[in-house]
Amino acid sequence: MTPTEQIDDHIATTTGWRGERLARLRRLIHEAAPEIQEDWKWNTPVFAYRGNVCALGAFQDHVKINFFKGAALQDPHGLLNAGLEAKATRAIDLYEDDPLDEGRFMELVKEAVALSRKK
Repeated sequence: MTPTEQIDDHIATTTGWRGERLARLRRLIHEAAPEIQEDWKWNTPVFAYRGNVCALGAFQDHVKINFFKGAALQDPHGLLNAGLEAKATRAIDLYEDDPLDEGRFMELVKEAVALSRKK
């Protein structure tokens, strides 16, 4: 099974709002960075461009977007709200009714890809 097929299957089997949110985040990531590639690592959807950029995870009560180099992101709008004590990574935790400014999220994805581009 290809990584894209594994991610398709993962989203399809993630029930309710979490599966819907994962599908929407995936679309936004690709819209923000068409050059990004999908991968399946650690039983998780991973998005990469010259290295890992971000990963999506569905937990019992929230969805997480983990940016592998999140500590280096500017994040002027304060979207990153989890893992703030980590040395390199940062994340966004979204609960069922949490809004997400999609434009600002896409800016963050573009910045994360730009960091990978500089490698």
